[in-house]
Amino acid sequence: MTALIIILLFVIGACLGSFFNVLIDRIPRHQSILRPASHCTECGKPIPFSQNIPIISYIILKGRCKSCGAKIHWHHLVVEIITPVLFIALYLVYGLSFSFFKFAIMTGFLIPIFFIDAFHKIIPLVLSIPLAITGLLLGLIQTDFNFYDFFMVFFLPVVILFAFLYLLALLWLKLFHREGLGGGDVILIPAVGAFFGIIHIPWVILFACILGLLYFLIFVRKPNQGFAFGNIIALASYVWTLIGDKFLQAIGWFHLS
Repeated sequence: MTALIIILLFVIGACLGSFFNVLIDRIPRHQSILRPASHCTECGKPIPFSQNIPIISYIILKGRCKSCGAKIHWHHLVVEIITPVLFIALYLVYGLSFSFFKFAIMTGFLIPIFFIDAFHKIIPLVLSIPLAITGLLLGLIQTDFNFYDFFMVFFLPVVILFAFLYLLALLWLKLFHREGLGGGDVILIPAVGAFFGIIHIPWVILFACILGLLYFLIFVRKPNQGFAFGNIIALASYVWTLIGDKFLQAIGWFHLS
C-alpha cells in the first residue's frame, strides 16, 4: 500500500510540478496561467501533449523545443522532479494525515514562490495572499472550529507578526533610506506562520534567519548587497515540516502535528 501511495504521489507531484512551471514562467510576466495553452516561449508554437509529459518529455527532447531548437530552462526539469520528491518526503513523515495535506498544500505554494523569488527577486501577492488565507482556513479546521483556539494559536500571532514586520520594514527604510525587509517578505513570513501556529512560528523564523545568514556569509559577503530572502523562507519552512517535530520533541516542546 505504501509503495502504491508513493507511486501515486510521484505521478501527481510531477504533474503539479509541470503546472508550477507555468506559474513560474507566466506570473512574473503578468500573463494568464490558463491561456494560451502550453507553448514555446521562443517560437510560440503550441506544445502537444506527447511533448508535454512531465520529466519524460524534457529528457527525450534533451531540454530543447522540437520546433525551433530553443533551450528549455533547466528549472522545468528540476521542478517536475523535486515536487513529487517533497510530497513523498512529507508522506513518509506524516502518513496520510491532516498534517500531510496541510503541509503539502503549503509546499505547493512555496515551490513557485521559491523559484520566482530566486529568478526575479519578487514574491507575487497572487501567491502569498492565498497562501495566508489557506493557512488560516486550515488552522480553523485543525482547531475543530474552536474560534478561541483558532484566534489565539493561529490568527492573532499571524496578525501581530505581520504588524511587527511591517513596522520594522518602515523603520529600517526611514533610518537607513533603503529597503531592509521586502514587502513580499512581510507578507510571506506571516503567511507561512499561518500553517504552523504560535509555538512554531518563532522557530521557523529563527531557522530562516540562520539559513539566510549562512547564505550571506558563503555566497554574498558584501555588506551593502541585498539578496532574495523569500526563497530562504520557503526552504526553511519546508525543512521545518520535516525536522521541526523531532527537534521540539528533543528539547521537550510540543508536537508540530
